[in-house]
Amino acid sequence: MSEKKLLVLARRDHAEAMRVAAGLTIFGHQVGLVFMTGPVAETPENAANAELLELTGIAPQTTVAEMADDLPMLDAATLALAMTSADIVLSL
Repeated sequence: MSEKKLLVLARRDHAEAMRVAAGLTIFGHQVGLVFMTGPVAETPENAANAELLELTGIAPQTTVAEMADDLPMLDAATLALAMTSADIVLSL
């Protein structure tokens, strides 16, 4: 299987999106993660998933202004470029 460029959009379920993104790295794919729709809740589950992201080398980005102090902020044009340059976009 050839390496693919995958983009996970964390829209409805941030925790599940983090798990999916981390899991996709097992196959050697390049994986990006963008948090959308609201700040990530501070829960034990999300803290554990954030550790998974660190272990897998995924550096999340966001479109949520409240998260801009912690993560790189994507404007609409940059998000569109990321989506069109990915081989596969998953929305969770």
